[in-house]
Amino acid sequence: MRLAIVLITLFVSAQVAAQTIGGKPVIFQALSTATTTLDIHAATDLPAMEPLLRDFQQAAPDITINYFEYVTNDLYKAADEACRAGSPMGDILLSSSVDQLMKLANDGCAAAHRSPETERTARWANWRDEVFGFTYEPSIFVYDSRMVPPADVPSSHADLAELLRRRIDFYRGRIGTYDIRLSGIGYLLAYSDARQTTTVYGRLLESMSRADVVTRCCNSEILELIAGGQLYLGYNILGSYAYAATLKNPHLRIVVPQDYTLVLRRGALISKEAPNLIAAKRFLDYLLSERGQRVSREKAFFFAEDGPLPKGVEGPETLKESGVARPIRIGPYLLAAQDQEQRQRFITDWADVLFGSARIPGDRPQ
Repeated sequence: MRLAIVLITLFVSAQVAAQTIGGKPVIFQALSTATTTLDIHAATDLPAMEPLLRDFQQAAPDITINYFEYVTNDLYKAADEACRAGSPMGDILLSSSVDQLMKLANDGCAAAHRSPETERTARWANWRDEVFGFTYEPSIFVYDSRMVPPADVPSSHADLAELLRRRIDFYRGRIGTYDIRLSGIGYLLAYSDARQTTTVYGRLLESMSRADVVTRCCNSEILELIAGGQLYLGYNILGSYAYAATLKNPHLRIVVPQDYTLVLRRGALISKEAPNLIAAKRFLDYLLSERGQRVSREKAFFFAEDGPLPKGVEGPETLKESGVARPIRIGPYLLAAQDQEQRQRFITDWADVLFGSARIPGDRPQ
């Protein structure tokens, strides 16, 4: 009997996850009689969020969740347009591009929230009680162990730049990363990289240009290309998504760079005048709670600020204590990253170094 229940649960979960997302929500029906609805608009892959959504419903069985999925730039554009029009977009926004959430908050599009759970949030993960970081995600290298020999595995950004110089013919067209013209989180990571060490970052960009780097909008596309053998190595991939991919494909390996590792907290923002404000606050408190953080660490995003790296990840035993972690703090620095003139200049310079003017967004070398 128990086995039958488990099989039915897995089937229903798969059916929900398989629904078409494009413009329509994936619906998680309330576990009891529904008394309210929570509309979540998120630039976060549903497979990563689903364990959290389902566990939240165990604690809040009266809430039906409508989950709308976007890429980061599209989420920001839609939320910005809705805010300007005076019509809130859903109840809560989730995005890895926390600089875009901060821009929305700074433009008056967020509702403040204070509670015992928000009080326990790290200071660098709370912007004016309007944007809250709820994950701890390093930016890593991921590679196919069938194609990258042990001697080639880079342990730092400088190592990667040197590898592409030394074995350019082997890795030509086989390295993947974000296209920051299409991806908000890709831009944020590249912008933060450049602030760590301009010299190393410049060498790395030049090396990737010579190696005909392949760019895509999203983590999932790059990981799929690596798993399929078209790419050998991915740069600046979010560790949570990469680790989930390694659980499905034992040939994939993760390296936490040991010169420095950018770490971001995926952000949450309650929409100003959210139609279901109480439900939005309950969900935000859940994400920040000990229970939510435990589910996030064990089933959803895998990395934690205090604790060892997930099993099999190459790097220091713990990020925080090793000194290599460079948190992307939720603060005024991110507002500077969203200055439109500076942003466009950075993206233009990035594209000029990697592609010149001949390549178009998402174009792949043949």
